[in-house]
Amino acid sequence: MDCLFCKIAAKQIPSKVVHDDNDVFAFEDINPQAPVHVLIIPKKHVATLNDLEKDDCEALSRVYMAAKKIALDRGVADSGFRVVANCNADAGQTVFHLHFHLLGGRKFGWPPG
Repeated sequence: MDCLFCKIAAKQIPSKVVHDDNDVFAFEDINPQAPVHVLIIPKKHVATLNDLEKDDCEALSRVYMAAKKIALDRGVADSGFRVVANCNADAGQTVFHLHFHLLGGRKFGWPPG
């Protein structure tokens, strides 16, 4: 498979690793949109949210537990942070491996986008 994020999780492409366990990999975004901007991915390749299967639920819960830990470690848990997943091109997804942006360290507006 020629997936950029699969290669990053397999450490075939260098990244600034933030979290690595059996199911979840997280790394610094190379084009940060906030003082804290970490990408969190399930290690299993799933292209988009539309491609999730019922069997993926446990891995997704681990993604959110990793997000909680990263937010605590980065000092943004109490002040607030955002976790965003874009689905398909119109929403801004450019890498087709399900991923979540953890953003924090500044105030965010609503609505986003």
